[in-house]
Formats: sequence, C-alpha cells, structure tokens
Amino acid sequence: QVQLVESGGGLVQAGGSLRLSCVSSGRSLMLSALGWFRQAPGKEREFVAAISWGGGTKKYADSVKGRFTISRDNAKNTVYLQMNSLKPEDTAVYYCARSASVTADESEYNSWGQGTQVTVSS
Repeated sequence: QVQLVESGGGLVQAGGSLRLSCVSSGRSLMLSALGWFRQAPGKEREFVAAISWGGGTKKYADSVKGRFTISRDNAKNTVYLQMNSLKPEDTAVYYCARSASVTADESEYNSWGQGTQVTVSS
C-alpha cells in the first residue's frame, strides 16, 4: 500500500508562486508515474501534470503549460509541483496520485493523497 501526503498549499495573491510537495511512504514508487490533479469547488477533478519514473517524460494540461513545472526526487520519494504566475482560476484542492504511466486519464491513477488547498486571491 502506498500512502501519499501533499503539502505546500496556501493563500497567495495572483501572480505569485507556490511549490507543492507530495511525499510517499509504504510501498516503493519504483517505476511509477506520478501525477497532480485539482478540484475546484463545484467542478470535477481535472488533470494538471504528470511525470514518469525517470523524469524524462512530462505531461501538462494546456491551462498550466508554461506556468507550472512538475519534478521528482526519487531518493526522497517526493514529487513537486512548482506553480508560478498563479491565477484565481488555479484555486482548488490539489491531489497527487500514482499511475503505471504518464497519462491524463484519472481512471489510471490510484493511491490518492488527501489533497492540499491552494487559494489564489485577485
């Protein structure tokens, strides 16, 4: 069983930055891809970004391309989401999850974290 714990959320003004972290414990994440999703109030959860085990393959939602960067440190069992130029529409609960491959398909992910709130004020 893999446990994922997100952190780093908070309140930031539009144009600001935050870095989210997701630390895993339990079973090894070896060969696993990791992804970030988000869910805004009243909306469905949506894909944000994903990264392969070795970090060589990354995928981003069009809405965050050029602003967000996903990375991982396998020695620390941690995946990061650097979020720059934040907008009010980025406000959501952000979740990390594990998958066998880099994909935007939510159904391919398991071992979800509990989420961390990101609020961007205008």
